[in-house]
Amino acid sequence: MMASSRQGRGGLSLLVPYVVLLAVVGIVPTGYAIYQSFLARSGSGFGGISAYHDAVTEFQFASSFAHIGLVLAVWLPFMVIGVMGLALMLHGQRSRLVGVYRFIYYLPGALAGMGNFVLWLFLLDPVNSPVRPILSWLGYSTLNQTAEPAHLPVIIAFMLFFQGAGTWILVIYGGLNGIPEELGEAATIDGASRWQVTRWIKLPLVRPWIAYFVLLNVAYASQLFLEPQVLGLATEGQISPQWTPNQLVYTFAFQVFDVPAAAALSVILLAISLVIGVLITTRTGLFSNRD
Repeated sequence: MMASSRQGRGGLSLLVPYVVLLAVVGIVPTGYAIYQSFLARSGSGFGGISAYHDAVTEFQFASSFAHIGLVLAVWLPFMVIGVMGLALMLHGQRSRLVGVYRFIYYLPGALAGMGNFVLWLFLLDPVNSPVRPILSWLGYSTLNQTAEPAHLPVIIAFMLFFQGAGTWILVIYGGLNGIPEELGEAATIDGASRWQVTRWIKLPLVRPWIAYFVLLNVAYASQLFLEPQVLGLATEGQISPQWTPNQLVYTFAFQVFDVPAAAALSVILLAISLVIGVLITTRTGLFSNRD
């Protein structure tokens, strides 16, 4: 009983700080955004759903979500295949250099954010790029040519892959290490090939890790702001400042000064993300109890 009581107190001591943080940076701001979304544009008085109407009928609304869909269509399959392939290859290694490989994979993640983006700006600019011969061969001589709006989904997909893939390789690798070696050995004795062991044992057992990986990456893609915003500035407005929903929120709030519409679009974006999250967790059994 005493041990159980101590465990309960220990669990509570870990839970309470998280709940407080969740309330401060999650629940309270969400509630305030919902409240703001029902105000009139003047900032006072009840506006009904007029802010939601303004957000949805904005001509950039549909295209901003379409751009996110294009990024996900390029990035997510590339990310899943690349991360899973490299994690499985790393797990199959028995070399002492595995620790070195893990460190190398993690390095790009240490340059996340603006540092990683500045490096990509140099890489994409044919004038300063270390891969200038390749860009010249493709017919690009300026940053504006390289970063055309039509190229943006592919460019952002590569940026996000090299920024986050290494961290997720280590996460999936940790999940693979949790699989008892006896399962693979027994399957091999029964005549299973390495591919069959991977297909029928490893992948099903790390499915929750894959689902978690997909869930967080979809959530991250829905919040894209920095990459298209800074590329738009670097190319002197060649890329729309409302290329993503978050950029459109920024425009509503700080350029049009329509805070209710910005709040309404934020709530819509949150609702879409929650629906996608629920679908992923329920379809994959991400948080289900397993014996």
